[in-house]
Amino acid sequence: MCADMVEVQWKEDSGETRACTGLLEDISPSGACLQMDSPMPLGKTLEIQYRKGRLQGSVCYCFFREIGYWIGVHFTARKKWSRKEFRPKHLLDPRKLLAKSTSPRNTVQ
Repeated sequence: MCADMVEVQWKEDSGETRACTGLLEDISPSGACLQMDSPMPLGKTLEIQYRKGRLQGSVCYCFFREIGYWIGVHFTARKKWSRKEFRPKHLLDPRKLLAKSTSPRNTVQ
C-alpha cells in the first residue's frame, strides 16, 4: 500500500496523447492501482510517469467507488516496478506491520 501523485499518460483512439495526475494507491512488481477522476477502458495502454522514470502497462480493471475511479494496471513483461528504482512517498509494507504486531514486546499479558 502506498500513496504518491503520479502523471498518467495514454493515447486516445484518435491518436491524441492525453495526460492527467493520478493517485498511486498500491504498487507491486507486476502492477499498480491508481485513483483517478475519470474511467479508463479495459485494455487501454498507459504510462505511469514518476520522478525518475516511467512504467508501462494496460488497464485490467476500472470501477467507481465513493470519490473516484480505481484503475488497475498490469505492467508490461519487460518493465517491472522495483523499490530501488521508485519508492513512493508513502509506502507501507504490510509484512512489517505484521512483524511488529507479533513481536514479544507487543503481546498483551
